[in-house]
This record gives sequence, structure tokens and C-alpha cells, in this order.
Amino acid sequence: MHDSITASPAVRRWWAYGSLALSMSLVGSYVALSKPLVLVFPVFLLAWLRFGIGGLAMWRWLRKPADEAVISPRTRHLLFLESFLGNFLFSICMLFGVSLTTAVAAGLVMSSIPAVVAILSWLFLKERIGRRTSAAIACAALGIGLFSLQKPDAGITATPESSFMGLGYAVWGNLLVFAAVVCEASYVVIGKKLTEGLGPKRISAIINLWGFALVTPFGLWTAWHFDFAVVSGDIWALLFFYALAASVWTVWLWMTGLKIVPASRAGVFTVMLPVSAAAVGVLFMGERLTPMQMLAFGIALLGLILATLPARQSAKG
Repeated sequence: MHDSITASPAVRRWWAYGSLALSMSLVGSYVALSKPLVLVFPVFLLAWLRFGIGGLAMWRWLRKPADEAVISPRTRHLLFLESFLGNFLFSICMLFGVSLTTAVAAGLVMSSIPAVVAILSWLFLKERIGRRTSAAIACAALGIGLFSLQKPDAGITATPESSFMGLGYAVWGNLLVFAAVVCEASYVVIGKKLTEGLGPKRISAIINLWGFALVTPFGLWTAWHFDFAVVSGDIWALLFFYALAASVWTVWLWMTGLKIVPASRAGVFTVMLPVSAAAVGVLFMGERLTPMQMLAFGIALLGLILATLPARQSAKG
């Protein structure tokens, strides 16, 4: 299995693109399908169960392969940051941010992910961002932003007069969502750095283990006060799918793609998240796409085409 992608550069590149696209598609799918889980489980208990199930599924991945170098102290710090920012802090900022602002505003802020990924990859990875990649990032951001404009404002909880430290709750909500964007972008950039020395499977297992450790105190507290007898068999099945998708499949696929694709270009594939979430809504939940959403999808997919087309001057060898 390890040698399945040691083919020509073109095959490896398209394998990486497919992994990135499938990873974000799975994220959008389980976000849409896991809404019933949030109605049954408290957030911290849900996260704890997710990391626990994922850890059981990946326990063999923790073992160091014979051809892999010993993890250095710097890499250990990066693994912790990857889990702390990408798993723990991202979830907290996103959940509390969305509860304070509108769905439209949160979606518009989230549309900045490709651009923030590009900026961080330029600052910390010294990646050059060409014209076509810049155009792809712009299309991705515009597509996600237009799509968000069509979403209902069902998530409004703050009133205009609600404020904290002189700022309205909606402003704080938008700031928290942007903090989640920075966490997600950092996850992409740090992940690119980690793939230079570790395999995708081991990265997935270690950052899941850190996530489990970080959320365990909160998970144990909520589990102590939770009545597990009220959980139906369907919800348990959905929980297992959510845990495997969120902790195992999506992370492994993303790290597999990052091993080959520059972080700035990989950020464009975040457009697959709203696309797949909407597809699940249309196919399984009876929702309908508006003309504006179809236009947004077209622009977002144009960004993917720009990001994945091979360069005119091919590299030697």
C-alpha cells in the first residue's frame, strides 16, 4: 500500500489532488449528517467520544515504521500545535463564534480560509504563490462567499444591544470565527511541515491522541452527568461514522495530499466542504439549490480547475 503512489509525478500529483478533494468532501458530508449528534450529545462529550473511537481505530498507526526517523523535540511541538489548533481550539472558536453571529456572516468569514492559508504558507513555508494559484484562491473565496449569502440566518442568537467590552456579541462572534479560520489555516501549514518527516498515518494517530488528551477532562465531566440510555442505535451508528470520518479518514487523506501539494494550493480544496455539505442537503434532506448557489459552485470549481491544471512548463524528470 505504501508503494501504490510511487508512480510517475503526474499520477502522484493527481492522487494527491484526489485525496485533498475527498478529505474536504468528507468533512462537508459529516458536518451535514452529524447535526442530529449535537442534539443528543453535549459538545465536549461528542468530541471526547470521537477522539476515543478514532484512537481505537488507529492504535496500530502509532508504531514507528522502520524507515522513519525518530521524532525530534521540534516535531513533537508541531504535533501538539497541530492538534491544539486544528482540533481543540478550532472547534471551540467555531462553535462559540457561530452561536454569537449569523450563519451568513460566519460563512463569509470562513470564505477567507484559502487566502489565509496562502498568506501563512508564504510567511512560514516560503512558498511562492503564482498568478494562477492566486486566481484559484480568489475564485475559491468568492465562491464560498457567494454561497454563504444564500444561507438562512437561523443561527442568530445575539440581539443588537448585546455587547461585551464595548463590542457587540455579533462582532465577537465574527472575531471568534476568524480565529477558527486562522486555526484551520495553521493546521494546513503545520501539516505540510510535518509531512516532510512523518507518514500520514502516524501524523493522524498522534494528533488524534493529543486531541483525546486535551478534551478528556471536559469529556469525563460531561459523561458523568449524561444518560447514555437515551441514545438510540441509529445515533450510535452515526457517531461511529462521524468519529471515523473526522478523526481517521479525513486527516489521513489530507496529510497524504499535503505530502505532495504545496500548502497554498491545498487551501483551495476547502471549497469542497460547502459543496459536499450542500450536496448532502439536496440528496438526503430535501433541500434545493438556488441560482446564486449554483453560480457560487461554478466559480469555486473553476478555482479547483485553475489549481489542478498542470503548469505549462513541466519540470524535468
